[in-house]
Amino acid sequence: MGLKTSLGLRLTQQLTLTPQLQQSLRLLQLSALELEQEVEQMLADNPFLERAEADEDGQAAAEDDPATPPADSGAHEDVEAPAGLMNEAEPPDAFSVIEAADPQAQADWDAQLDDAAGGWRDDDPDATLGPDWQWDGPGLDRDGRWLDGDEPASAADLARGRERLQDHLHRQALALHLDAQERAALHFLIESLDDDGYLSEPLEDLADALLARQADGRADPELRDELLALLRRALGWLQAMEPAGVGARNLAECLRLQVLELRNEPAARAALALCAQPLEWIARRDLRRLGAATGLDEAMVRAGLAVLARLEPKPARRFAEAEQLVIVPDVLVTLRGTEFDVQLNPAVQPRLRLCDAYAQALRQHRGGDLQQRLQEARWFIKNLQQRGETLLRVARAIVQQQRSFFLHGDIGMRPLVLRDIAAELGLHESTISRVTTAKYMATPRGTYELKYFFGSALATDGGGNASSTAVRALIRQMIAEEDPRQPLSDAQIAERLKEQGIECARRTVAKYREALRIPTATLRRAR
Repeated sequence: MGLKTSLGLRLTQQLTLTPQLQQSLRLLQLSALELEQEVEQMLADNPFLERAEADEDGQAAAEDDPATPPADSGAHEDVEAPAGLMNEAEPPDAFSVIEAADPQAQADWDAQLDDAAGGWRDDDPDATLGPDWQWDGPGLDRDGRWLDGDEPASAADLARGRERLQDHLHRQALALHLDAQERAALHFLIESLDDDGYLSEPLEDLADALLARQADGRADPELRDELLALLRRALGWLQAMEPAGVGARNLAECLRLQVLELRNEPAARAALALCAQPLEWIARRDLRRLGAATGLDEAMVRAGLAVLARLEPKPARRFAEAEQLVIVPDVLVTLRGTEFDVQLNPAVQPRLRLCDAYAQALRQHRGGDLQQRLQEARWFIKNLQQRGETLLRVARAIVQQQRSFFLHGDIGMRPLVLRDIAAELGLHESTISRVTTAKYMATPRGTYELKYFFGSALATDGGGNASSTAVRALIRQMIAEEDPRQPLSDAQIAERLKEQGIECARRTVAKYREALRIPTATLRRAR
């Protein structure tokens, strides 16, 4: 078969997106943070762009889209670790250092149960403060400002002022009378804590890691035993610090350490006995097994479980970095009389303008690459304005469609899909999807992502539809009002929904219940 060449003519049609349209679509799907990064990049690359300054009286900044505030900058000081562990002298036991500061401390531990459990604090936590203790002033915050100021601290300021758990523990360690070896061991354990405040690695592994840092790399059994003994004493000092439960090796030990900080009461003693039982029994509230294992009656087991339910399973929770949880909304919804006012958040809407000096200089020298950069600057400003207008139109349409939600909560949510908003505004469905992705709306009922207001529909007996969000709200309400001794099963919840005219299968009820993080009826039953 021979090869030959030929010349043919074919007519086709295709749609090509212009650079301006591509940029408009890209800006439309960016979140507020990504948009700010895009603006900063354009300001650095294009000399014809600059930020528009707000008016002196600040009124124009409130009505239009003001400049984005400067990014917060915070620094965390690093704690310098002390020198390596040295050959130890005979240190005191785990609690002698603490008791040395208060001669009455030993007398307060009169209900000591066993060597591993420790003891109980004084029944009156304010007794050591003295009769003259009082506090009248508002106090100062971490930056030295009075707490009675009129201007509340922002979420970003609170996040920057929050100290690390390790720094909090290091400050407590300064009050202990320890030598260099003991202080180094305690410092090492503090820095080995995980984000939840647990000491997840065994002491043996930590000791081996320290011995591996030696220059010769030899493993001396006697040195390892001495190091383990030092780390065990340091662990005792660590677990006696605040917050209670810090330095625990597992959840059971964390709960036990917190129970020991409570008053010496029957409910606390019952909770301490429950801590030694399998956590699966406690999670299932298996009163029969817990009572048989601890020798407590049903009333005391219930009292002990109530104490455990009030404890903190993650001691380092309040030291977590809160700045990561701060969400700046793109849209603000406020109630004015009987109507809802929807506006863009001026704090996240960048205001740019053309640089007059460069634009006037270019008029005298037309052509070249600078003319193209000027056109790109104009396109970018126009696309930013179009992005804000589209976002505002979509947000107002959502508020209009979901008015019953803003008045009555989740139970008033209507079925809504992207196609409904697209048909109302005359936009494509993909455009609505881009606008509602990673965009948030601050409402009188809280801050929600725009995607939250869209949900599937469930058929009703009357021929209408019910929103899946409203059905989940009904399921949560039914479970909250159920009898704890006879909780509702998924089939019973489906039957009750059917009585209200909502066709919902048992498997759908189970899916919604799991999405709400509600356990099954077996786990909810109070035995």
